[in-house]
Amino acid sequence: MDTLRTNKLRSGLTMLGIMIGVTTVILISSVINGLTGNVNGLIKSLGSNVYWVFRFPVFGSRPTSEMLARKQLTYDDGEAMKVLPHVIAVDASQQYRSPEGAQGSFSVKYGSHKVQNTVLQGESQDEPNVYDLDLAQGRYFTPQEAQRGANVVVLGSDTAQELFGNDPAVGKEVQISGDVFTVVGVFAPQKQIFGGGKNPEDNSAHFPVFTFHKIHPEILDHWISVKYDDVKNKIAVEDEIRELLRRRRKVRSDQPDNFAIFSSDALLVLWNQLTGGLFIFLVGVASVGLMVGGVGVMNIMLVSVTERTREIGVRKALGATRKNIMFQFTLEAVTLCALGGVVGILVGGLLTLLLKLILGSVLPAEMSVAWSTTAFVVSCAIGLLFGIYPAWKAASLDPIVALRYE
Repeated sequence: MDTLRTNKLRSGLTMLGIMIGVTTVILISSVINGLTGNVNGLIKSLGSNVYWVFRFPVFGSRPTSEMLARKQLTYDDGEAMKVLPHVIAVDASQQYRSPEGAQGSFSVKYGSHKVQNTVLQGESQDEPNVYDLDLAQGRYFTPQEAQRGANVVVLGSDTAQELFGNDPAVGKEVQISGDVFTVVGVFAPQKQIFGGGKNPEDNSAHFPVFTFHKIHPEILDHWISVKYDDVKNKIAVEDEIRELLRRRRKVRSDQPDNFAIFSSDALLVLWNQLTGGLFIFLVGVASVGLMVGGVGVMNIMLVSVTERTREIGVRKALGATRKNIMFQFTLEAVTLCALGGVVGILVGGLLTLLLKLILGSVLPAEMSVAWSTTAFVVSCAIGLLFGIYPAWKAASLDPIVALRYE
């Protein structure tokens, strides 16, 4: 430990590389850990017992010409799924997308107030049951209103706030796409991955699906959300949905599905793939700091061996073995890196706390005990790896030559 006590500045500068590397790992893992927590919360709010059915996969690959030419899913497909065992609610949905791909390009008007870029969606009366959506005001449309295509609408929280402020929205009439609709309810704010800013889903207008047909008769394709009773029946429900759709869509036994079924697990897998690659890249960058720190440790330990050559000779003359000398210098290197790791964890924890306090609504951060432990262990391993050679060199010195060293 003499190296640490007699060369405080040099030791501190040597630890800097280790500290920066560990701090970077802590910050990266904290941000990803916080975002993953938000994703898990969002998926939980969507429901762990929900399946989505689309005409083709919406994640992981670009639709091929064969996929785009597939027969569209219909409202009746969703209705047929309601009779399947274990299914408790089904929502056949449609959504307007502009030719450029943006979700909302229409405005909602009330008097002199206007909201731009509102997402227009057609839904069945089971939407709140499938997604466990809460209403801040009023009610959802009834089965009777859904069947006759009544001019009623349920607004997102931001849409209602922009149009009516703190005044009640229920019973008011709004203009959308040149027609008048009566507001029967307002959704509570919905969760999102990034807490800051506004959630696009909160600037929305939800119509009965047959009402939506009157606004956008050109949109024929549906996506279907299926909620079932218990996760233990997950595989059985997926098989039943697949068998039903293959029969309804007249898919031969030797042909693949011409539709796609996925669950909330697929969203989590996709997120883990995205963050996993990013995390590996950033940890690779952080490891450069650790390697630089390790080289610095080796350098200072080699200098220390040279400076303490006579001391090593005296210790050997007094009976110290090669193992004793090697253990001493290896321990000093590991201690140097361990201190850098501890300081890095403390600095990373402080920066994580500041990030949470200042940008917590936009960029959530949660410090990970597992990654903090891993970072500390890696810093100690760096000390061991880069400290072995200087320790071996010190232990290999000839005691007579070392005593004569000036």
